[in-house]
Amino acid sequence: MRTRLVEIAKVFLRLGATAFGGPAAHIALMHQEFVQRRKWVSEQHFLDMVGATNLIPGPNSTEMAIHLGYVRARTPGLLLAGACFVGPAMVIVTALAWAYVRFGTTPAFVWLLYGVKPVIIAIILGALYSLGKTAVKGLWTGAALLVVLALYFVRVNEILLLLGGGLAVMVIQNRKRLFAGRGPGVAGLLPALGLPALATLTPFSLPLLFLTFLKIGSVWYGSGYVLLAFLRADFVVRLGWLTDRQLIDAIAMGQVTPGPLLTSATFIGYLLKGIAGALLATVAILIPSFIFVRVTNPIIPRLRQSPWAGGFLDGVNATALGLMAAVSFQLSRTSFIDLPTLVIGAISMYFLLRFKINSTWLILGGALAGLAAHFF
Repeated sequence: MRTRLVEIAKVFLRLGATAFGGPAAHIALMHQEFVQRRKWVSEQHFLDMVGATNLIPGPNSTEMAIHLGYVRARTPGLLLAGACFVGPAMVIVTALAWAYVRFGTTPAFVWLLYGVKPVIIAIILGALYSLGKTAVKGLWTGAALLVVLALYFVRVNEILLLLGGGLAVMVIQNRKRLFAGRGPGVAGLLPALGLPALATLTPFSLPLLFLTFLKIGSVWYGSGYVLLAFLRADFVVRLGWLTDRQLIDAIAMGQVTPGPLLTSATFIGYLLKGIAGALLATVAILIPSFIFVRVTNPIIPRLRQSPWAGGFLDGVNATALGLMAAVSFQLSRTSFIDLPTLVIGAISMYFLLRFKINSTWLILGGALAGLAAHFF
């Protein structure tokens, strides 16, 4: 067991320190490392775990790391794999957050972010386009996306939108089973959409920071970019602890570092309460993933076979894309502020869609363009 734990620590620390490119790239690297090279799991087992991560909330690539750690060394492996995969990025983002707090108002740093922000929006829109081709499977998932997009702008709670969209599509897709008496007793499960969330200013506290990120980690479905919707709803709108500019800066910092995008939570925690806030935010958003993976790993073979679970997942995925589109529109107003930023965003989108270029190079190019605009 000790040998396996040492092996887990080494390989996931290396992946966490070098895995650029987002969840899809991370999972591709894991496939190469653990299926083809180390043969920890079979091709089919790996695919089953990928499917399972889409059925539970949380960051997909991080949960894949946790799954693989559990397969290799049970619960100790699960904890170690997750911590080692996220750890390097957390340290790097904390250092960047320190530099941001200390130097964020200096001209060079401001102009660097000036070029990076439109690239981030282009990357999000590219992900939205790519994911949309898979997530919108027909009339009802397309309708769910559009309804959520509209309801978000009248400030309906994003968690209720996710649950409502998932349950609605699940019931509609399985209506024949439901009326035939073969449903799982879902009558009355659709939640009321509730009252609009109003902007407030709540005094900061570490316990509230922890609970807010714990809640986000418990309900966040979809890609890392969907995290934007939850972060904005809680930290910009509901609590009033961040501005839109600080939020997009946090996402940018999560993008320019290796590892999962969830380390944007580390950046936000540091902005609000230094090292203690960074550590607490990271731990809180990760706790649900450890729990969900530990519970679901033994039942993976049965999850996707259920038409009800599959229908719920289809609805949640479409709903998450609606949230992602709405937040992208809002954040674009703080990123596309003049003609140069529009040009940077358009060029980034072209290279992303035409050549499938790694997002890391796009971000580097945006940073250089921003600095060039400052100095020249």
